[in-house]
Amino acid sequence: MRHLKRKFHKLTAELLDMPQDVVYDLPRLTMIGDRQLYIENHRGVVHFSSDRLRLALSKGELEVTGSSLVIRTIWTEEVFIEGVITNIQLLP
Repeated sequence: MRHLKRKFHKLTAELLDMPQDVVYDLPRLTMIGDRQLYIENHRGVVHFSSDRLRLALSKGELEVTGSSLVIRTIWTEEVFIEGVITNIQLLP
């Protein structure tokens, strides 16, 4: 069943010329150097401190570590952080 669902999503994305992050509900990360990170398609902030940010995703969590981290902007499904980013990790 999962295999069929995956094929359907892929076919839909190709036919409608849609980005796969939209079809599969995947996070989209845009990083500028090691100082700024823009994350789309998150499900909320799990933890935030000046050295760690954890975001809930549709499947798992995203952990960003660094120093002097600041949330500049946060919306329902988007977050923009600044600081010195040293590591980004997807957690199951």
